[in-house]
Amino acid sequence: MHKRILDHLNTAILLFDSELILTYINTAGEVLLADSAHHLIGHTAYTLFKSSDPALLMNLKQCLTMEEALVDRALILSRVTQSVTINFSATPLLIDEKVNEVLVELQQVDNHLRISKEEQQLSQQNTARLLVRGLAHEIKNPLGGLRGAAQLLDLELHDPELKEYTQIIIAESDRLQGLMDKMLGPNKPPNKQALNIHEVLERVRQLVQAESSRSLTIQCDYDPSIPNLKADKDQLIQAILNITRNAVQATEGKGNIIIKTRIQRHTTIGRKRYKLAVKCDIIDNGPGIDADMMNQIFYPMITGRAEGTGLGLSIAQSLINQHNGLVECSSEPGNTVFSIFLPMETGNE
Repeated sequence: MHKRILDHLNTAILLFDSELILTYINTAGEVLLADSAHHLIGHTAYTLFKSSDPALLMNLKQCLTMEEALVDRALILSRVTQSVTINFSATPLLIDEKVNEVLVELQQVDNHLRISKEEQQLSQQNTARLLVRGLAHEIKNPLGGLRGAAQLLDLELHDPELKEYTQIIIAESDRLQGLMDKMLGPNKPPNKQALNIHEVLERVRQLVQAESSRSLTIQCDYDPSIPNLKADKDQLIQAILNITRNAVQATEGKGNIIIKTRIQRHTTIGRKRYKLAVKCDIIDNGPGIDADMMNQIFYPMITGRAEGTGLGLSIAQSLINQHNGLVECSSEPGNTVFSIFLPMETGNE
């Protein structure tokens, strides 16, 4: 009964003896350490945690020697494939008033941190989008009157030199009108139909390659087993094209871009968990994004280029959000990754 209960916990439970040799691990622990109990039991804590945060071993030793329960948070646990962030709890087990064993609880918190970050990001973007839309509407109203007055004035003027000024007013009004339309973002719901994500990516690749010089290299790393998903083809092309063009500009049109697709299982986007989702990475080897701008890049009118409008990434995020998806970014010099997550089915709370 006790083993059944422990094996159904989401928290990893590990039991070490007085020599810090592992004597028991539950199913959640096997998943967290990415190995079976058969291979793990009998190894020392030094072997299991040698590449992880040094605080893990220090806490275990202290728990054993001081005979006190210890709690630590946000420690890095290294695994074969990747590192994860965990919360740590160690409890000494007394037998005949002597500590013979240490019970360790490890809880992976990467998903919690990611969900919290996504919710904050989406909330901030929605607030910024509402403010920008309100501003755009306020600008469009007098702009229409300004253009109309310029047209009427143009009809009354006969001097070509004076007409030139009214034409400038009309042209600039049209330019501002176009900018306001972009700031307002998508104005219609997506027309979702079954499609292959690679058709969209290939279309984007062809467009970007045609616009760029031969110095730009675009590599494709596709997972051909990804099934069709329901989405608006034109909106996806627009969103991914905006992100890929940003990558081209970052590399000044002469770098290397990788378009990569993979299937993601049991992915949480916002508050919803999906069994299957498509992850599409746009990777470039440009100089990277300034750390001060990382939390702002999806906001409207935020750009690191003098000639940029700062709307491309904001529009891309809006279009992907309409598909219940999300765009994330990580960046360091020589490796900037924009990850697009698109769910393939209805999520559950």
